[in-house]
Amino acid sequence: MIYHLFRYLDSIGVDFPGIGLMNYLSFRAMLAAVTAVLVSMLAGKRIIRRLQLLQIGETVRDLGLEGQIQKKGTPTMGGIIIIVSILSGVLLFCDLTNIYVQLLVVSTLWCGGLGFADDYIKVFKHNKEGMSERGKLIGQVLLGLLVGLTVWMSPDIVVREKVAVDTSVEHTLETETTVTSGRYVEEDVVKSTKTTIPFVKNHEFDYRWLSPVKGVWGWYAKWAIYVLMIVLVITACSNGTNLTDGLDGLAAGTSAIVGVVLGVMAWLGGNLIDSNFLNIMYIPGSGEIAIFMSAFVGALIGFLWYNSFPAQVFMGDTGSLAIGGIIGVSAVLMRKELLIPLLCGVFFAESLSVLLQRFYFKFTKKKKGVGTRIWSMTPLHHHYQDKKAPDGPVIFKKPVPAQHEAKITVRFWIVGIILAVSTLALLKIR
Repeated sequence: MIYHLFRYLDSIGVDFPGIGLMNYLSFRAMLAAVTAVLVSMLAGKRIIRRLQLLQIGETVRDLGLEGQIQKKGTPTMGGIIIIVSILSGVLLFCDLTNIYVQLLVVSTLWCGGLGFADDYIKVFKHNKEGMSERGKLIGQVLLGLLVGLTVWMSPDIVVREKVAVDTSVEHTLETETTVTSGRYVEEDVVKSTKTTIPFVKNHEFDYRWLSPVKGVWGWYAKWAIYVLMIVLVITACSNGTNLTDGLDGLAAGTSAIVGVVLGVMAWLGGNLIDSNFLNIMYIPGSGEIAIFMSAFVGALIGFLWYNSFPAQVFMGDTGSLAIGGIIGVSAVLMRKELLIPLLCGVFFAESLSVLLQRFYFKFTKKKKGVGTRIWSMTPLHHHYQDKKAPDGPVIFKKPVPAQHEAKITVRFWIVGIILAVSTLALLKIR
């Protein structure tokens, strides 16, 4: 809103010192981040008190984990803090007419609402299982379809595949400001199904290559494949973050690291000069995602003030599903979804540990009559925390002694930072 106010004042000829600052992505990104941090920290305390008064506490099952019982009664549904903080920074400093911002706002509210419904059932309906897995999956798939069909149908979501810089003119424009058509030649504005992949010279993959047919039907087929991929990515990211949310500060800290990288990639991909220099896909308008991700990171940092060990509040599914949805949607909009397994390696490992554990336990039980576990407990972070030996054989024994959850969290953060730096390095290693 402040951004649009400044634009309006500028359009009617009002001039005062600093009015041009809103044209800079960096300035708006910093303001969005600071706003989100302050709202998260200041409003967070009041929201936590309100949750305590409403007796919205975490229900804990005794799984034999160190410090687990002490968490009983800690306020949950703290994801409300994250969502309010993100939207505060976004609504004030983002271009709300931008299609990418609109999709991210809708995704935040959609996944946050889905998680809120799940938490509501757990807390107020006293149903520990919450919303059914099928119900959550349907909600996530519908969001994926909404985003995928918008990417397909919207004329505002395009890719400029060939960008030639006019070297005959001295470039005096700042790289953050709008590039005028007189200085840069932009060709081939297309609705593309191309995306970014690592390690290869051209750095791009086209879903058209997966189409089994050619011609008109091939055009429809490639977009159908792309939309299905978008659904898969958004669903996987949302669930992956949800599974990672099991230790104080783990999901929030890891997501903040991912958010920084996504913000940097949005900055580079939405800037004609930088994308041309790095030989990466130029996506007009996607620079606004960098401002959204700044608010996202700021909200998570502010939330960590209360969520770090020992946690005063848990984000619940309200927060974890929203965070995962934001990460998945932003990666898709920037055409970076195939980098997710590396960038979100912590989430990927957590999800994979659960899937492999279930499959292998059922397989061995059916074959041998006794189920064998791969880890002592999943998601993976509980394996290092576990103190109680599980029933039946285990391939990877629990660590002795069991690690304190604060140490596990920090070590997972370190792994996340290594993966984040590796992802950024792939912009040049190919």
